[in-house]
Amino acid sequence: MTELEKLQIVLPGANVELLTLLLEDTLTDLLAWTNRNTLPRGLEPTQRQIAVIRYNMQGVEGQTSHSEGGVSRSFEALPADIRQSISQYRLIKVVGRHAP
Repeated sequence: MTELEKLQIVLPGANVELLTLLLEDTLTDLLAWTNRNTLPRGLEPTQRQIAVIRYNMQGVEGQTSHSEGGVSRSFEALPADIRQSISQYRLIKVVGRHAP
């Protein structure tokens, strides 16, 4: 089963082109955040989780909180458990230093 098919189970009825774009953008970000060229299999669930968060955040981009009708909501860029999952796969860049 592809990541798109799995995401469609979580978000039934969602636009396939939008879900594809969210998965692609999330993949690009995960690769940049982890300093990798390919996504480790262990981060595939994280990719889907972030895509779902981004799907649900449509229309409230940039907001940190929102109040309406006596109901207050606050938004977090990425939950701590997702940040922790990403950091487990992060490769540290080592920059060489030339001896004089």
